[in-house]
Amino acid sequence: MAARIDHLVTSGTFALDGGEWDVDNNVWIVGDDTEAIVIDAAHDADAIEAALNGRTLRAIVCTHAHNDHIDAAPALAAATGAPVLLHPDDLPLWERIHPDRAPDGELADGQELEIAGTTLRVLHTPGHAPGAVCLYAPGLGTVFTGDTLFQGGPGATGRSFSHFPTIVASIRDRLLTLPPETAVRTGHGDSTSIGAEAPHLEEWIARGH
Repeated sequence: MAARIDHLVTSGTFALDGGEWDVDNNVWIVGDDTEAIVIDAAHDADAIEAALNGRTLRAIVCTHAHNDHIDAAPALAAATGAPVLLHPDDLPLWERIHPDRAPDGELADGQELEIAGTTLRVLHTPGHAPGAVCLYAPGLGTVFTGDTLFQGGPGATGRSFSHFPTIVASIRDRLLTLPPETAVRTGHGDSTSIGAEAPHLEEWIARGH
């Protein structure tokens, strides 16, 4: 059975640098009827486990370690036995949220994750966070971008651990080189495509998005 993409929206709070904001997060589940991986265990471990519908969870992949993307990861791991995977450059952010529970494994640029006959390639795309990654699934015509690229531009870079020139370089060099028809499935909000976003790179740079 071919892999498919399931989508869940969970709600909670994003907190950093002393501020808090209410947010809705996209949780992406990639797999078939027997096994899956979760991309960003946000806010509600019970809802994510229910969406798995009995499938074996092979991994919980964190696109980065802002609290709204990892707050439910330990509970989901405890419930399913799945390992939590994070790029090591985001450990300082992770440890702010889960000081007593380290991730189970590391993500590295170029690493390939296999699930239900589909390959997801890890792309290290720092800028929104030092260890931010995207997951490119060429067989599904999709890239999961976390908070690196949204419909309308790059992710925010106005808070600690973020850097605007770095995120622009990541998007230009790692994402806009993908086929234009590639669907961009984001950490928040609506999906878009590489082709829809690529023409706006210079505009983003000019306005320091």
